[in-house]
Amino acid sequence: MPSRNLLQYFIITLKGLAMGAADVVPGVSGGTIAFISGIYEELIDTIHQLDFQFFKKWKKEGFFIAWKSYNLSFLLALFLGIAISIISFAKIISELLKEHPVLVWSFFFGLVIASILYVGKQITKWGIPTWTSIILATAISYYITLAEPISTLDSTWFLFFAGFIAIIAMILPGISGAFILLLLGAYQSILDTINQLRDGVTTLDWKLFSDAFVKILVFGLGAIIGIKIFSKALNWMFSNHKNIILAILTGFMIGALNKIWPWKEVLEYRMNSHGEKVPFLETSVLPTSYAGEPFVIYAILFMIIGFLLIFILERVSVNKKNTND
Repeated sequence: MPSRNLLQYFIITLKGLAMGAADVVPGVSGGTIAFISGIYEELIDTIHQLDFQFFKKWKKEGFFIAWKSYNLSFLLALFLGIAISIISFAKIISELLKEHPVLVWSFFFGLVIASILYVGKQITKWGIPTWTSIILATAISYYITLAEPISTLDSTWFLFFAGFIAIIAMILPGISGAFILLLLGAYQSILDTINQLRDGVTTLDWKLFSDAFVKILVFGLGAIIGIKIFSKALNWMFSNHKNIILAILTGFMIGALNKIWPWKEVLEYRMNSHGEKVPFLETSVLPTSYAGEPFVIYAILFMIIGFLLIFILERVSVNKKNTND
């Protein structure tokens, strides 16, 4: 494992801050940021080697030898940055969604449109299996956006499942973990939990903190197990069926555009864990049928900004790859 000084670990934490910011926004992949910043391969390799042999090595050779051999200083520095960034940006995103929902969802819509093109153009062979995968994935994803959301978004099993699935963003550059949470209907719930954790710390409210910490812990446990399983399975699938996987991911994003459409009509509300009335069932409508101010011109502008953000990240990523080659 590489030997680093304090400054180098600080730089890794800064890269974690960038990854965390990306992971809060549907359409931007933390995996893409990791690739661009040059730590993607080390991250995957470090996660791959993590297993229960760490405790045997700890017992046999001591804690510090085990810590160093498993490159845990790297993970600690990186995930510290990710955690700080997510906690900070979650509050900002939540406030923006409340105050400017049309503009925020327009920005997200542009991000995902660009991500569809980014992932789709990596497909090198088009044929019946590829097109079938895209069509089926699009249909399934679109159906999920129409289905009635799960009413127990704060339940332990659902938080575990959400973490298990969303961690795919750590493995695949181009796919956003926040996007997966959005598709599952858990995006706002996870944001609220992160904000609750932060508020518990700042107000010294132990009950508020402990409730949120348990939820985050369950979500994190699902993510840890998910990344161990997905990292091996997806690496194999990418090596053997890359075009099919890319087609499925492209289709999922196409179908989910209905979920991110900026103009919505609320059909049904639910009470969240804080006793607040929040939208439960929504349907997409045209801007002319939107109950509030549609902000069409500004919405288009924010879509373009979101699209260009992914486009710029893609260009940087390509240049980085060409430099490495």
